[in-house]
Amino acid sequence: MWRYEKRLQHPVNITTPNPQLAQFIASQYGGPDGEIAASMRYLSQRYAMPYDIGKAVLTDVGTEELAHMEMIASIIHQLTKGLTAEQIAASGLGPYYIDHTNGIWPQAAGGIPFNACEFQSKGDPITDLFEDLAAEQKARSTYDNILRVVTDPEVCDPIRFLREREIVHFQRFGEALRAVQDHLDSRNFYALNPAFDNPAKTAAAAAGSCDCSVCGG
Repeated sequence: MWRYEKRLQHPVNITTPNPQLAQFIASQYGGPDGEIAASMRYLSQRYAMPYDIGKAVLTDVGTEELAHMEMIASIIHQLTKGLTAEQIAASGLGPYYIDHTNGIWPQAAGGIPFNACEFQSKGDPITDLFEDLAAEQKARSTYDNILRVVTDPEVCDPIRFLREREIVHFQRFGEALRAVQDHLDSRNFYALNPAFDNPAKTAAAAAGSCDCSVCGG
């Protein structure tokens, strides 16, 4: 259960509309490395996480990504607010305007709609956490690309904040991965899936004996 606070995690106060920038930044709303995918990824993965510290990190970061989604939506809204249809069309955002006017809709900068296939919930803690580590670095890289083309300080400020949070999330997922590995056999972290396999039966099978009905051991 979430408790909503009627404020953004970091202020967004943009006074100069710029629909072209809105198109770029939209990728971090509904793009392949955006905030919607991040929140859905982590909040889905937590159910198969067998360890409390991993569940806590996935819940915390997944919840914060919802706040980042709200920040990105606010940036896009303020960058397109008050523009005429002619101004939007001249900026290259015309196709988006035709479908959505100036509403917020999840798509990448290239116009590709958000797709749940852009993230994975594999049900294996190590697999999922490595995906999470990569996801945070890809998001950080996208924010780097945005900052290379944005000069408006009112836009740069919240984007820099979001970039910094991706680095913090990467560090937290690294800590969660180490905590998961502490529960596993250091000689072979991949001997079993702790979210699915029975460790005792897996160890017995590896030793040549098993009490399961399948092999009759």
